[in-house]
Amino acid sequence: MSTIVAPTLGVRSGSVCASHRVSKRANAISARSSMSPARAAVRALSLRGKATKGRTVGGLSVSAVAAPMRPGSVDLAEEAKPRKVAIFVEPSPFSHVSGMRNRFLGLIDSLHDEGDEVTVVTPCVNKTQEYHGVKVVSVLGLRLPFYNSKTLLLGTGMSLRVIWELVFNRPDIIHASSPGMLVCTAIIFAKLLRIPLVVSYHTHIPEYIPRYNLWTGLVKPMWAIIRECSRWCQLHLVTSTVMEKELKENGCKHLDVWQRGVDTNTFNPKFKSDAMRGQMADGREGPLLVHVGRLGSEKNVGFLKGILERIPEANLAIVGDGPERAELEAHFAGTRTKFMGMRSGEELAQCYASGDVFLMPSESETLGFVVLEAMASGVPVVAVAAGGLTDIIEDKKTGLLYPSKDLDQAVELTQSLLQDPARREQIAQGGYEDVQKWSFHASNRRLRNLQYMRAIRRFRIIERFRNLLIRVQIVNTLRRMWQAVMGFFTSLFKPTAQPQTAAAVA
Repeated sequence: MSTIVAPTLGVRSGSVCASHRVSKRANAISARSSMSPARAAVRALSLRGKATKGRTVGGLSVSAVAAPMRPGSVDLAEEAKPRKVAIFVEPSPFSHVSGMRNRFLGLIDSLHDEGDEVTVVTPCVNKTQEYHGVKVVSVLGLRLPFYNSKTLLLGTGMSLRVIWELVFNRPDIIHASSPGMLVCTAIIFAKLLRIPLVVSYHTHIPEYIPRYNLWTGLVKPMWAIIRECSRWCQLHLVTSTVMEKELKENGCKHLDVWQRGVDTNTFNPKFKSDAMRGQMADGREGPLLVHVGRLGSEKNVGFLKGILERIPEANLAIVGDGPERAELEAHFAGTRTKFMGMRSGEELAQCYASGDVFLMPSESETLGFVVLEAMASGVPVVAVAAGGLTDIIEDKKTGLLYPSKDLDQAVELTQSLLQDPARREQIAQGGYEDVQKWSFHASNRRLRNLQYMRAIRRFRIIERFRNLLIRVQIVNTLRRMWQAVMGFFTSLFKPTAQPQTAAAVA
């Protein structure tokens, strides 16, 4: 695999020296106090600015650093400033396995590394109190009656401890996952305590409703709830441009894409293992097809049986667990299929890297993290052209896409990769090189330093306008009260007209 070399930024030697001096000053400030490195950097910049008027620091003039922020730009001092962030997320990333779990765990780690004080509110099965130094507030969780999973819990978040944390340790911003019950609690607290709110959309419930044989009349009310969440937040994040377009068409506002990301150190071709491959193929010879994901009806895993039946020499390894596992094991009975169960860490990385082709039949993905992980592992992907998958895969370059429910095309594309090693390597290389641009670190830094700041600025503008309206209303009320008082006193001292007598009239 080729390596990607990050471009270097050209800077003047004077700028480098100035940056070095600021860095030394920040280290000194941090060393002699309990101040975090991020806060120390801000302090060093401000001290440097007093003594370097008109000169440059890190390639920027001091006046430019101190200048007001233009729309879309980032205020350097406010970017580095540590914040208090409250994250309301359901289901819990500490117990429920999904692509959303990886995204939020990565976000929590990134914010903590930046020096932010993070509090996570979530319905936890194991009542976690702390995660890598981050405070976790566990709330009551309710299971869905139609989804057979002990870890997929929805929480109300209305508890005394949550109220205590938000009131006495007031966050600078609240980030809530949606849709669900916990986002409603986040909206209430954000409005009552006047805190900026970011909502991120991860589960495409309108698509799930018909798949679970629920009443299709629930689709319109569900869209109404999603629109209402969008109306009350300052920023509504989605995981792909496809979801952004669909939500916009359904009346949602303040939309932006949460840039995709994947841990390219954890998922890497170096984890390819002959021993794991033998285990996944159950000791059989032949090409190895792989699928990783939650085993639920919305994932359309049963579709893969048709591909396997048309390529009889192939083996299929299904990695993951979920409420439909027993039904799927019965469905695939008699085929060359191995259910690997839940895997994590290096074992999961080996499962990805040891396959020949990764198959993704799910049509309800808002993004598709497992596809990113497969691409990072150097395995070519054949996926359905639906949902957020079309945002990840550039057809015939970084992967292969087949039309929805088109079994013939899915079989043809899979066979083309198995029968042509050069093409298989070409598609794998294209996917591997593309995914190197999408790291968790870059995605989360953009979220923290740009998108959170955008939500905070929007909130401040709304607050200023609201305060202006309140002042205008107060002035108008005082003016009316003054007019009423003056009218009352005027009526007291105004001479009354004497009635004319009949004689005077004559």
